[in-house]
Amino acid sequence: ECLVILVAIMTKKSNTTTKTKRVADQYNDPNHNYLRYWDGRKYEHLAEEIAIHKLLGGKRFQTAVDVGGGYGRLFLILEEFADKVTLAEPSQQQLDIAAEFLKNHPEIDRKLVQAGDLPFDDASIGLLTMIRVMHHLPDPAPEFNEIARVLRKDGYAIIEVANYAHIRNRIKHLAKLKKLPKQPIDIRSAANQREDEIPFVNHNPKTVIKQLNAAGLRVERTLSVSNLRSTRLKKLLPKEVMLGAEKAVQRPLATVYFGPSIFFLVRKG
Repeated sequence: ECLVILVAIMTKKSNTTTKTKRVADQYNDPNHNYLRYWDGRKYEHLAEEIAIHKLLGGKRFQTAVDVGGGYGRLFLILEEFADKVTLAEPSQQQLDIAAEFLKNHPEIDRKLVQAGDLPFDDASIGLLTMIRVMHHLPDPAPEFNEIARVLRKDGYAIIEVANYAHIRNRIKHLAKLKKLPKQPIDIRSAANQREDEIPFVNHNPKTVIKQLNAAGLRVERTLSVSNLRSTRLKKLLPKEVMLGAEKAVQRPLATVYFGPSIFFLVRKG
């Protein structure tokens, strides 16, 4: 959902201007319906719900903001933990889809915003989630700074990371006797690696932790998510079996960043 579109193209020091480029076309394109993208991805969706329950169990917040939340896919689960949930999304098309998808939930607040420029007061948000967004952020520092700004002193954020250090890449790099890169890796095809295409990167989780710390955000818990993500496995195994295994391994596999998706529970301070 991953729908944050503010991308820094050029950054210079304080005595120069900063040029930025906003890329929203993919998620505003009527031929690209993100709601339909989730057809056939029930396991991945429920794996993320399991992770959120694990990370937030026992907690309650007055306010929650789902940054880059698309059409509101995770709204219902976030409403279990917060009195008010705001869908903060940079794509107008996604907000329009959300109006229909959540038509029985008029209490949701929908805002057209960028993750790097959140329209919330300092220290005003109890819970912020940013899930399936980081793969569009080669440099997430501006977004992390904004998250730190708007979170309350005792506030929490769930940051999901598209993980380059997953087990398959670890095996590939080990076979070549190469270290995993610290910088984000662009996984687009060569033909799509253009400025007019939205970035699509995977991150090294250890680097992301350092970036979070630099913004004043401390990682309290880590989960490895969607560990069984495989078209073949989804055909062979019942969904209930896959989800039972997923629930059991999210915590232990987090120590080695096993899965394609890493969930960080971070706290301000």
